[in-house]
Amino acid sequence: MSKIGLVVEGGGMKCAYSAGVLDKFLDCGITFDYVIGVSAGAANAASFVAGQRDRNLRFYTEYVDDPGYLSIKNFFDDGQAFGLQYIYATLSNSDGKDPLDFPAFIANETEYECVATRRADGKPVFFGKNDMKQDDYTAIMASCALPIYCKPIKYKGKYYYDGGVSDAIPFHRAFEKGCDKVVVISSKPRSFVKKPEGGKHIYRKILKDFPAMINAIDNRHVMYQTTTRNMRKAEEEGKLFVIAPSNPPKMSSFTKDPKVERELYDLGIHDFETLEEELLCFLS
Repeated sequence: MSKIGLVVEGGGMKCAYSAGVLDKFLDCGITFDYVIGVSAGAANAASFVAGQRDRNLRFYTEYVDDPGYLSIKNFFDDGQAFGLQYIYATLSNSDGKDPLDFPAFIANETEYECVATRRADGKPVFFGKNDMKQDDYTAIMASCALPIYCKPIKYKGKYYYDGGVSDAIPFHRAFEKGCDKVVVISSKPRSFVKKPEGGKHIYRKILKDFPAMINAIDNRHVMYQTTTRNMRKAEEEGKLFVIAPSNPPKMSSFTKDPKVERELYDLGIHDFETLEEELLCFLS
């Protein structure tokens, strides 16, 4: 029997798209042997593994106006645009407004990983269920800590930034973990071409003591382009299936408009329904 993997790309508020696709997976009883997420995609993937339909949607539509979620004020007050502690602790802990069902997450036999970028050397590091416990989702925070917009997350004595810096779409990791076929949910349309990072003078100043991390950010667009080329090759070989936004609304990774987020979520549902028959054939 084939081992099937799922990769959920990051992309900040653009991950409302994967929230829609993942909810349709739950509706249709589609499961995976291995799931890996990046940044906000890691959080979406955790809710999926826990079986919590609609939970991801609420994070993109109901909490975006909460003061601690995402704001310029946060950035100037605390050096973080995204309130990672607020999102992945205050809201997500067992006593929070919208807790992750951690017992269900652990009980699910699906293997889960998220990827973060180690500040010291700019390399990807993979965290699994064993790196998480009830009300301690530091591993997911590490995967989401976007350079410039977030402080690095300290975990087990080391500091980490967003996994998308070093391994934006880790489908190769799924193959390394023994998967025969892999489904990728992208947060960007197939036509997307990543450009060099902006704010170079800012992140180079912030990371002046970590040249390997600077190099990883400088070359992020090269890594992404290489990844997408390799994905196309894997698709041609029949080993990879990509679900990507067919007609995304104009928005950024920092969009806070619930209406736009809902449109993107609904697009995920629409694209799943369009590709459902083809996807089921691939999975069989």
